[in-house]
Amino acid sequence: MRRRRRSRPSRRLAILAKMLTLSSTLVETVSIDYEDFNESFLTCSTCLCMFDGQEHVPKLLPCSHTICLECLTRIVATFARDSQFRCPVCRELITIPAGGVVALPPSFLVNQLLDLMARQRKEVVPKCASHPNQELLFCESCDSVFCSLCTGGSHARADLSERQGRASSEDGSEVANGEHTVIPFSIAIKRMSEILLYKANECTAKLNTASEVVTQEMHMLDHSADSSFASVNELFEEVIAAVQKRRLEVLGEVKAKKDEKKKVLEEQLKLIQSEKKEVECEVESLQQQVEVRNITKKISELNSKLDTISQLSEPRENSFMQFRRVEDVSYDESVARLLADVGAVKTSRTFPSLCRVTMETAVRHLRTVVKIQTIDYHGQVQTQGGDPVTATVTSETGDTTGVEVSDKEDGSYEAAFTPQTTGTFCLKVLIFGRPVKDCPLFFEVTEHNSPVLSFGGRGQGESGFVQPCSLTLDQTDNLFVVDTGNSRIKVLDSNLNFRKHIFNESLEGRSVTGLTLGSSGDTLVTVNWRTKTVTEMTLDGNTIGGFSHDELVEPIAVAVTREGDVYVADNGVGSVLVFESCGKLKKKIGEKGKKAGQFKEMAAVCICDNGDLVVADSRILVFSKAGAFLREIGGSGSERVGGGGGRESVGSRDSIGSKEGAGGKGRYCGLSLDGQGRLLAARAEKGKAFVQVFNMSDGSLVSVIDSHGSKLRRPTGVAVGKQSDGHAYVVDIGGECVRKYRYM
Repeated sequence: MRRRRRSRPSRRLAILAKMLTLSSTLVETVSIDYEDFNESFLTCSTCLCMFDGQEHVPKLLPCSHTICLECLTRIVATFARDSQFRCPVCRELITIPAGGVVALPPSFLVNQLLDLMARQRKEVVPKCASHPNQELLFCESCDSVFCSLCTGGSHARADLSERQGRASSEDGSEVANGEHTVIPFSIAIKRMSEILLYKANECTAKLNTASEVVTQEMHMLDHSADSSFASVNELFEEVIAAVQKRRLEVLGEVKAKKDEKKKVLEEQLKLIQSEKKEVECEVESLQQQVEVRNITKKISELNSKLDTISQLSEPRENSFMQFRRVEDVSYDESVARLLADVGAVKTSRTFPSLCRVTMETAVRHLRTVVKIQTIDYHGQVQTQGGDPVTATVTSETGDTTGVEVSDKEDGSYEAAFTPQTTGTFCLKVLIFGRPVKDCPLFFEVTEHNSPVLSFGGRGQGESGFVQPCSLTLDQTDNLFVVDTGNSRIKVLDSNLNFRKHIFNESLEGRSVTGLTLGSSGDTLVTVNWRTKTVTEMTLDGNTIGGFSHDELVEPIAVAVTREGDVYVADNGVGSVLVFESCGKLKKKIGEKGKKAGQFKEMAAVCICDNGDLVVADSRILVFSKAGAFLREIGGSGSERVGGGGGRESVGSRDSIGSKEGAGGKGRYCGLSLDGQGRLLAARAEKGKAFVQVFNMSDGSLVSVIDSHGSKLRRPTGVAVGKQSDGHAYVVDIGGECVRKYRYM
């Protein structure tokens, strides 16, 4: 078995003999495993050492096997008999030449292969220019090539060290000698070649993918064009059908007119034929008549008939018929104008992978808006809409959230959704079925609702407050805040920018606690607990009127209906007093106590669109316009009393995963109703304060504004924007500031 195995190199050498006749370029392009090649063709089969030009000189035996000179010398010295020895490969008897084994001819084929491999190795393994036999080394840490002899065993050569020092100072890093990784440069080249090949293959794969994508897009373009062709043909077929229909209608009208005229003429013609036939019959009968009297009578009758026949001689209907076109109308122009409005071919230059997506912080139960800006291939922002944009939002559990995409017709789009749970979500935005930049986008949905804007601090300047306690909004979302400690009203715009201060004698004494808009929406109404007066003033601070009443003891809050009735919450009386605009007391609603529908300590009032009264206390109480108690919302209670006296569960403490929704001990300090039936109520409890959003129809808790990261200390008023943009304003007497929040 060993002999057969060792005979393989000889056969391989014979095969390679033909290869040597080929050009060097061909040999260079053949992929060869050097170790396997050396073992098979350039290794002595006896001692298994590589052939060389010194000790292991390859000698060719007459049997065509190649053995190194050292092995032949040892074999002859040990086994030679009668100047002969046997080949260690095939056991053929070999005669020793006169000059000994040294005189055996060299193996020219093996020597040529050795030269070839030496040249190949010189190309693959770079050598030092100063030391041709020294292989170059490569330091991966310094990214440098060096010769160990030139650098004395290290690669810290003077010029190299200087370059490395500059590089280290530029990037701020320094590599210690013990951290250097040095490998042969040939291995580094091999690794780099493998990396190069990998990157080239990766580029090729991506280019193939790109080619497939572009080809697919071209096919889709063909399909879109075919669909557009079909739509255009369908449209103009409809136009042609409409024209043909109108043509037939006009032709039918012509025919109807013709038939109408023809019918009259045909009837006249029948009458003429009838008269003619009658005359002919009478003439024929008179030819046999011999009685003169009868003939004379007939002549008289015919004379009378001649007068009648003369009337038949003129057609009772004329033959005039003509189609007259509308004058001064160019149908080419009018039809062209009409057809110009049939539609247009819509194309787009949008390049999805460059389009930008921005989104605000996603809060559970709040509407989140994603803004999409389209951009073309050259980076230009698009100014026209119409692109097919789709968006999907998926939770980490795979549940999808409904998304509404709206086209702003200016090259931008909005995708809106309302997450119902917290956690990680995935947003995918596709245009033409292709993802936009940075998509899919992963984002977190939080339960914490931080303020959008904040204004103010303790002070007396434009941004200063001292005990701000109430606020209201006008029709244009200008914010009016009672700055009680400074005896003024501060006016801010919807972005909480300062506009002006309002001063009035009713604001003096630092005792105004309630503020609302008048019935017309262009005046302010305040209540002063110290002077026990209700004052109406213009938006500039000019007094319009006011009143006081003996029943007022400790008025704390005020609300005005559209009819002009004034509702004043009075903790001294323990009721809500209803006045006419002139100050006449109409009625009292509620009373102080601990039972359902009774007050403990009121803080705010507001009026529903249907006239119901909502009062903020330790819980929220709702009364009808007539003053009957209807129900309770929020607070620590979980039940309400309906109009029929029966008790039924209220959904105000619907679990939404927040402790603020539980309704512990505390009191409500501010109320506001929006136009969509949501009630916002500021609540202060021990160690925390927040704003709850209720569904007014059933009292269920929709969401909570916990003001995470910017905690409310003691909110005393809430106002909702009239523009229905989903923002609410909260005045915080504890923080002496005003904050703006999203609540829907």
